[in-house]
Amino acid sequence: MRRILVYGVTGSGKSTLARRLGGRLGLPYHAIDDLTWDPGWVPVSAEVQRDRVREICATDDWVIDSAYGMWREIPLARADLIVGLDLPRWLSFSRLLRRTLRNVTRHEATCNGNYETWRNAFLDRKSILVWHFRSFKRKRRRMRQWHADPDFPETILIRSPRELESWLATLGTRQP
Repeated sequence: MRRILVYGVTGSGKSTLARRLGGRLGLPYHAIDDLTWDPGWVPVSAEVQRDRVREICATDDWVIDSAYGMWREIPLARADLIVGLDLPRWLSFSRLLRRTLRNVTRHEATCNGNYETWRNAFLDRKSILVWHFRSFKRKRRRMRQWHADPDFPETILIRSPRELESWLATLGTRQP
């Protein structure tokens, strides 16, 4: 496992897991939100996103924490492993809500120095909380299809925090 895509619904813990996997296995971790949002919540163009992701995925070692539709085929063509966080909606949403509240109340930066605000978290139609509900079924269906398709890279589905910790315990560590 040298090229790993962590996939899941919004709030499922993709970034946290990808960071842990990178550290544990000695692989570079790339936060996708840092590649897709510039400061001031300015979206990066699809062309630039594709170029950035293509550059990362052309290397031999990486862990990324998502696969956006406009360039999903790039990591899928190179991934050795897909880890699907197929957690229950209540769990992923509660994690997302806690994280959002923490980021807003503590004024903690997210990607590229961007900050969530009460307005964009709770009042905006494009809120990450709203996005969770809009995308949950589609993302869950997609990772389950990948798991069932023998033509896809190996795909494991993790359905609980306990299952995740058990799986992580089976992994070795890579020495530099």
